[in-house]
Amino acid sequence: MKLKGKVFKYGTDVNTDVIIPARYLNVSDPAELAKYCMEDIDADFVKKVKPGDIIMAATNFGCGSSREHAPLAIKASGISCVIAHSFARIFFRNAINIGLPLLECAGAVDNTDAGDTLEVDLAEGKIKNLTSGRTFTASPYPDFMSEVIAAGGLVEYTKKRLAHT
Repeated sequence: MKLKGKVFKYGTDVNTDVIIPARYLNVSDPAELAKYCMEDIDADFVKKVKPGDIIMAATNFGCGSSREHAPLAIKASGISCVIAHSFARIFFRNAINIGLPLLECAGAVDNTDAGDTLEVDLAEGKIKNLTSGRTFTASPYPDFMSEVIAAGGLVEYTKKRLAHT
């Protein structure tokens, strides 16, 4: 799967409370959650984000509470993947469960600026910065995780598997 989009870049310890503030936790509709995505860290995010765009961050992205609302809001906003130095473990699992790809690649994060355009090949783990011409490599997903992401998440993956048994 290949992705292409503009970079929105954030720092260290971007927690789930700034990804989707707790005041919206009574909302469960992904489209509604997307309207408030990142508003406490980047008030203009929802006005600027386009389908396919990419979030980049430093270490510990998605720390804080274990709410699924955070990756759901990111995915529903149109973000195609998140690239960071590292992710909080529960956020990582929640993102994969809903089909939001995450890549750990410090080199790409450290050598990419907000607004750069990236092309990401999830199957190979290749991240090409089309603005600078530099290419970086993240570890590609194992086949099983790639299938979950391609299916749109664990629920859809399971439905497809059960339909073929």
